[in-house]
Formats: sequence, structure tokens, C-alpha cells
Amino acid sequence: MTKLIAVVGPTGAGKSALAIQIAQHIIDKGGSAEVLNADSMQFYKGMDVGTAKLTLAERQGITHHLFDFLEITDESTAAEYQQLARPLITKLQVEGITPILVGGSMLYVAAVLNMFDFPARDEVLRAELEKELVELGPHAMHRRLKELDPNAASRIVPENGRRTVRAIEIVTLTGEPFAAALPEVPEDWQPVLEIGINGDREDLRARLEARVQNMWRQGLIDEVKTLVPNGIREGKTSSVAIGYAQALKQLDGDITEAEAIADTVRLTQKYARRQMSWFRRDKRIHWLDYQDPQATGKALALVDSWLSL
Repeated sequence: MTKLIAVVGPTGAGKSALAIQIAQHIIDKGGSAEVLNADSMQFYKGMDVGTAKLTLAERQGITHHLFDFLEITDESTAAEYQQLARPLITKLQVEGITPILVGGSMLYVAAVLNMFDFPARDEVLRAELEKELVELGPHAMHRRLKELDPNAASRIVPENGRRTVRAIEIVTLTGEPFAAALPEVPEDWQPVLEIGINGDREDLRARLEARVQNMWRQGLIDEVKTLVPNGIREGKTSSVAIGYAQALKQLDGDITEAEAIADTVRLTQKYARRQMSWFRRDKRIHWLDYQDPQATGKALALVDSWLSL
């Protein structure tokens, strides 16, 4: 069987491009490699511009999996993703194909790479909490979580009502902190080479601002207009995605385009900080600087060493 590789890091750091370079390197050396997406917003059909989803041309002939398999009204969960990604990884390995997991959705990456069983769900309790989320708003629910489990609250941005509700549900059902389900020292599901890519904080902030502005120039508003008839407003996950939530507010006339862009930039930069806070706890990750001209070479050297073991 082939060995698993993962490319992780904050949004906008160049994970997708590096994953393609790694896959092509393996192919050039006579092997086979394919990419598995671990960006939870790229699961959705039609959410392309605002998620920086690679086009078919940008994938450079490398097979990519786990894109566009959810409808805009579907809910995305790490538990369900785990059940999809792990069998696919094993299938590729049996076929002699090196799987390269790439993405920055922290819990989704952890759900695949780490030994982790998701706590049970209670549909009645979940329905009650989601009703309160609609009535009270995400910030009020986040304050409740902070009272129940301050550590869990510190890991979840106040705007992410879904994650907050799930954490409250787990704490209520188990009587234990949410963090108990997320061990500080991860145990491998299977051996994995984790390569992380990041850069200078201020440079990344500037990159993310330019990226958001470019999304509006590339037609994010028009994309969201096409998603409205498909039910994006009703989507529990898709409607609150960074960029899409702001685009909907702009379409509704609640905020101006400048305000929508500024808010998206702010939240994207905040999300990148949270991603790094999460990933830095994983001591298995080999970090590279995207500003280092030797970064790709260093990544490929790591890959060669890993695959030769």
C-alpha cells in the first residue's frame, strides 16, 4: 500500500498548488498520486469563486476527489466527511495510488488523520439548540458555551453558530468538556507525512485582502445570485460561509459592497489566525515558508524521504 501525505495550513498560503506539485513529482518518478479535498466549503456545488476552488485546468490533469458532492442546502459535518474520506484513502492505497489530503478545515483534517470517534448526536436536543440559535443569534449561543466550556469557546469563532451548537450539544450529552473529544496529543489513524505551508503574518494578511478583493472582481456576487434559487439562504452551512454571508447581505441592501469586502477580509484574516493556532499544536507537521524560494524543493525532499521508508 502507498503512504498518506497531507498538506495543511492557513487559507491563501498555497496548499492546493503545493499538493499538485507533489502529485506531479510522484508521477514523474513513476508513481501515481491523487488529491483529496479537505476544505469543507469546496464540497458544495456552485460555490467556486468564493472558495477559490481550482478549475479543471488549474488541476493540471491531477485527479481531485471530494469536490462538489454536496448540494447547497446540505449540512456539512466532519463526522460524515470522515466516513467518506477514509474509505477513499484506503481504496487509493490498495490501488497503488498515493493519496494527498489537502485543506485547511481543521476539524475535517483531524477527523481523517487522527484516531477520533465523534460523540453521538441527539436530534431533539440539536433541534432545540438550532431554534435558539435562530432566535438568539450566534454570539449569544457562544456566550452560553463560554460559560459551559471556556476552552471550547476559545476554539470556535463567535460567528460560527453551527460549531457552537454542536459543542453545546456534546457538553450537554456527555457532561464532559468538548475538548475531551479533541485530544491535545493526536494519535495517528495511519502513518502520515504532514507538510504545513505558511508565511509571514503581515504578508499573509495582505495576500488575503487581495484575494478577497479579487473574488468580488471575478464575480462572487453573480455566483451568489445563481445560488439563491438553489437554496443558499436555507443552507445551514453554506449560508454562513465567509464571503457568501457578506455577499447575501450586500444583495439584500443591508451593507454596501465596500462593507461586504471589508468584513470578508476581516473574517478571513481572523480565520487564518485560528487555523494556525490549531495547526501549531500538531507537532507532526513539517512547516515551510511560502516566501522561501526553496520551499517546493524542501517539500519534495520530504516526500521522497517519506515514500522511501
